Amino acid sequence: MRYKLLGKSGLRVSELCLGAMTFGEDWGSMLPGASKEEAKKIFDLIVSKGGNFIDTANVYQDGTSEKYVGEFVSAEREKFVLATKYTLTTNPNDPNASGNHRKNLVQSLEASLKRLNTRYIDLLWVHIWDPLTPIEELVRSLDDLIRSGKVLYLGISDSPAWVVSHANAIADLRGWSSFIGIQIMYSLIERSAERELLPMARALDIGVTARSPLGGGVLSGKYIKQDSKEQKRFDVNNPMSASFVNERTVSIATEVQTIANEMNRTPSQIALNWIRQQHDRGIIIPIVGARTEAQIKDNSACLDFELTADQLRRLDEKSKIQLGFPHDFISEAARIFTYGNTFSLTDNHRP
Repeated sequence: MRYKLLGKSGLRVSELCLGAMTFGEDWGSMLPGASKEEAKKIFDLIVSKGGNFIDTANVYQDGTSEKYVGEFVSAEREKFVLATKYTLTTNPNDPNASGNHRKNLVQSLEASLKRLNTRYIDLLWVHIWDPLTPIEELVRSLDDLIRSGKVLYLGISDSPAWVVSHANAIADLRGWSSFIGIQIMYSLIERSAERELLPMARALDIGVTARSPLGGGVLSGKYIKQDSKEQKRFDVNNPMSASFVNERTVSIATEVQTIANEMNRTPSQIALNWIRQQHDRGIIIPIVGARTEAQIKDNSACLDFELTADQLRRLDEKSKIQLGFPHDFISEAARIFTYGNTFSLTDNHRP
C-alpha cells in the first residue's frame, strides 16, 4: 500500500479507502451488510495491507457502522484517518434532523463522536449539498468545529462543482478552513464527473475519493453470463440494479471481463485499477466496500499489478462520454478563433 496526500493538505491516506457502509445488518435485504465478525475480518485484512483510511457515515446501517468502526480502531486510534459524514435525515419527521445547517451539524457530530467513541474526527464529509442552507453558514459552521479541535479536515460529497469552488473561495477569502477533498460517484460506467468535478479538483488541488467504483457491482461481472455474454436477469426492486444495469453498462462490463481473462485477474481488480491509473485526471482514491472477507481480499489484490497503456485505451474508448458544451466547443471549434495560428507554437507547462 502506498499513501497519497489528500488535496492541498499534508494528510497521508492509503491509496485504497475502506468503505464501511456494509458494517452492520440493520438495513436488512434493502442493502445487505456484514455481521460484526465478518466486518472485523474485512477491516483486519485491509489494515494488514497498510490501509489507514476508513470511510463511514452517521446513517450507515442506522449508526451500527460507526459503532463497529469505533470499536475496531480503538486500540490504535491515532494510526487511522477516520472519516464520517453528516447531512442525511436521522428522523424523517423532524425538519432539523437533516440538512447542512449549524443545528444538524452540531447534533450529528456529537452523536457520531459518541458512537465512534473518539474525541475527534479526522475528516468530516458534508454528505450531500443542501440548497436550503446558505453556503456562508455551512463554511463558517464547519470552520468553528475545526477551531474546536473536534474535526481536523473537511470534505464534501455529492455536490456540484460550482458549490465546492464557491465554498472554498469564501473560506480562502475569510481565512476559514476549506474543503480538502470531494467524494464523487466515479467508475467506468459513470464518468460524468469528468465534465466539471475532476477538472475543478485538479485545478484547485482538492483530493478525490470515488464511491461505487464497481458501478453497483456491474463491473464485477455479476450480470454477465460467461458462456453466451447475455445479460443476467436482475432484481428491479434492488435500487442498485435498477440504476446501474442496462445495455451500455453490461457492454462495458464485458470488455472489463475480457481484459480480466487476458491477465488472469478478476473484473473487479481491472475496474479498480482503471480508476487508480487515471493520472491525467488527478489522484483518485477508490472507496472499496465489501460484505465478505473474500470480496475485500479480491478487491485489494488490485494493488499487485497495473493495466497496460493499450488496456487503458480500450477501456477508455469503450466507456467514454461526450463532455458536451462548452468543453467540446472550446477544445475544437473555438481554438482557431481564440489563438489564431499560434496555439501550436506556444509551450504550455500547465497540466
